[in-house]
Amino acid sequence: QVQLVESGGGLVQAGGSLRLSCAASGLTFSAYSMAWFRQAPGKEREFVGVISASGSRTSYADSVKGRFSISRDNAKNTVYLQMNSLEPEDTAVYYCAATILLSGSIYSHDYKSWGQGTQVTVSS
Repeated sequence: QVQLVESGGGLVQAGGSLRLSCAASGLTFSAYSMAWFRQAPGKEREFVGVISASGSRTSYADSVKGRFSISRDNAKNTVYLQMNSLEPEDTAVYYCAATILLSGSIYSHDYKSWGQGTQVTVSS
């Protein structure tokens, strides 16, 4: 049974930083691309970024490009989302997700395994 567990969320002031972690179990982690999505109140879930199974490629939503970065440690079965220069518009529940697609995807329907989410709140 695949389990994805996010951590690291919290309350931060605008301009601050947070690092989210997602610990995976029940899957061959190095074979899966890992993504981060987020969902703000009253809005649809949106793609944030993805890292390929090997870790050699990343892709980001325009709204976070240059501020957020994704990395992974396949030895620890963990993917990270480093968020810098946070803005109130970044307030959302952040989810990690896993897909067998080697390069990942920006579409949520391509991901079969999801974490429970972690709340990030950015105050102005």
